[in-house]
Amino acid sequence: MAASLRPSIHMTWRDLCFLHWPVPRGALRHLVPDSLEIEEFGGTAWLGVVPFEMRDTRIWPLPAVPGLRHFPELNLRTYVRHGDRRGVWFFSLDASSQVAVRVARQTFALPYLDARMSIDRGAGADDAGWINFSSQRKGSFGAPRGAFRGRYRPCGPEAPGEEGSLEHFLTERYSLFARRGFGVPRSLRGGLVRGDIEHDPWPLQPAEVELEELDMFRVAGLDAPAQRPLVHFARELKVRAFPPRRVGP
Repeated sequence: MAASLRPSIHMTWRDLCFLHWPVPRGALRHLVPDSLEIEEFGGTAWLGVVPFEMRDTRIWPLPAVPGLRHFPELNLRTYVRHGDRRGVWFFSLDASSQVAVRVARQTFALPYLDARMSIDRGAGADDAGWINFSSQRKGSFGAPRGAFRGRYRPCGPEAPGEEGSLEHFLTERYSLFARRGFGVPRSLRGGLVRGDIEHDPWPLQPAEVELEELDMFRVAGLDAPAQRPLVHFARELKVRAFPPRRVGP
């Protein structure tokens, strides 16, 4: 259990936007390990694109690492189950910190990729409240280049997702799964691993988004959804992450 371990990473997720689209489960099956069940809600699987800023990142027991404390991040994900544990499967995680990309690939076996990114909080009369986010993947580690450009903002009061609701299904996930491969310690290669996290319930708010460029689906080998996304916003959440452990072949 995570509670018996010491958290290995402390971080704050800030100005996060959940963008979600329904997608047929069969469209994802070839991209997710067979040992993981792709979960559905409302008769469909879900894809999420999540831009946010990572703040105050600390890796225990190391001192503050230059280039690792603050940086934007963007991920593409879906929702899975292994046994009785629900979690997240990441197709990609783009970050502007080269240090963070390499630490995460080595430690958690996650498909982090280098990107040029910016996050700007609008202050002008025409931009007040909007968070402008852009990402251009550099093509590191043999991954195809991909881009995201848009802006988002909250447009209502906090309304945390109630258990059993779609919002709760999409956001209250306390495990991530990954497949160990090349570039990680030999003792951890070749298996399914799980990393657990702890945090308070998400302080969700309804939100709006204006997208200018979004080709994260294309570069992952997925068709881009035609409909507009379901959008939620969270201002800030403190998170503790625990060391990954092997849970399957």
